[in-house]
Amino acid sequence: MSRVYTSPRVLPLLILGFASGLPLALVSGTLQAWATVENVSLTEIGFLTLVGSAYTLKFLWAPLIDRYAPPFMGRRRGWILVTQLLLAASIAAMGLFSPSVNLTALALLAVWVAFLSATQDIAFDAYCTDVLQAQERAAGAAVKVMGYRLAMIVSGGLALVLADRWLGWSNTYFLMGVFMALCALVTLVSPEPQEQSRPPRSLSEAVVAPLADFFSRPGAWSILALIVLYKLGDAFAGALSTTFLIRAAGFTLSEVGTINKVFGLAATVVGALMGGAIMARLGLYRALMIFGILQAVSNLGYWLIAIETAPSMWLMGMVVGLENLCGGLGTAAFVALLMALCNRTYSATQFALLSALSAVGRTYLAGPLTPVLVESLGWPGFFICTVFIAVPGLLMLRCYRGLIQQLDA
Repeated sequence: MSRVYTSPRVLPLLILGFASGLPLALVSGTLQAWATVENVSLTEIGFLTLVGSAYTLKFLWAPLIDRYAPPFMGRRRGWILVTQLLLAASIAAMGLFSPSVNLTALALLAVWVAFLSATQDIAFDAYCTDVLQAQERAAGAAVKVMGYRLAMIVSGGLALVLADRWLGWSNTYFLMGVFMALCALVTLVSPEPQEQSRPPRSLSEAVVAPLADFFSRPGAWSILALIVLYKLGDAFAGALSTTFLIRAAGFTLSEVGTINKVFGLAATVVGALMGGAIMARLGLYRALMIFGILQAVSNLGYWLIAIETAPSMWLMGMVVGLENLCGGLGTAAFVALLMALCNRTYSATQFALLSALSAVGRTYLAGPLTPVLVESLGWPGFFICTVFIAVPGLLMLRCYRGLIQQLDA
């Protein structure tokens, strides 16, 4: 198993996954923390999550990525390089604004960063689907998830510590832009797929054929519903977790940055690698079910923090470690499911559609509704509620066990 992780097709996905994950926290959790410490209202912070709408809507322009390509570096890598360079400049530009003074301008720039990031994701996800061989899919998904989660630690937890103790918010965003530029160097040396799939002959084919191909399959609508529901409980639990730890649980910004994100690094790495190894033994369906249950139960750790009368660093460390471990497991299996569902000819559009659906809960349900649920149930009741929110996805997974097992055959 260790040999497949060092494959020239698998290993670069660690850094490319890092580049894919870096912008998300910068327009969500880290931006949320910045707004929180500058006393932006809870309602405004809740709606600030809508800047990530591009992650949900990216399927709308994914056919363009399938149909057209820059005249260099192949069908997928050219797009990856272009978006990485634009992201480097745009992330650095976010450091020129402040939530308390220029919230609207900063939010608009964050929308642009999210758009570029979503476009990078379209090309990168298609590249992973095209370049990985069948026996490398589980390891590739694990390495991709690990890189993605490492980036969220850097742009989430490390960024909070740097902003609080060393660099300030502006210079922290400048540094994140530099990290993105460095990732582009790996894109330059990453391999091309051994089998080059034929691009759609027209934009019309690029739009219509991927949908016709997917919806001609038995149970297509049920699979789409499963994708929306599978990580919904996690989406609600994480929507305002940073604000919860700072305002409600009483931890400092540096403590949240160190424990909530940086300390979770080891658990994330272990979770992603374990996910790839366990999937190879259990199969896709059993891995999705077991990891999904673990994801749901791990939300109860935040309930324990919420009922504590005084902040406990040990408790937060254990909760964050468990959440990151389970998150790494579940996301590795979920990414493998999405790759298995894609036709390589239309991998950009199909993966974008499927991954965008997975973001529906986080963007349009969890962000706006979490403040309402917290205000009506309180933080302890809210975190118990997130466990029940995860149940419908697990029930759907059980109902369509046969379809999932066919994908893994």
